[in-house]
Amino acid sequence: MFDPKAIDNLAERIAGAIPPGLTNLKDDVEKNVHALLQSGLSKLDLVSREEFEVQKAVLAKTRARLEELEKRVAELEQRIPQA
Repeated sequence: MFDPKAIDNLAERIAGAIPPGLTNLKDDVEKNVHALLQSGLSKLDLVSREEFEVQKAVLAKTRARLEELEKRVAELEQRIPQA
């Protein structure tokens, strides 16, 4: 899933953009932005980096196997006499 520390950092950066005269709103804005980010990201269908890497490896292995089988089929088709 999404790194909670990254959400905190983003919320802090957004709250940090508030002009100095409105510092009393900073904490409220930071909390609200944090809650909005959490809510929005929880609705997304995200996977962890580890899950992504596992699926990437499976896909690479499958692709290699498919290429091998395609080559084999092509070789077998060449052996069949053309009618």
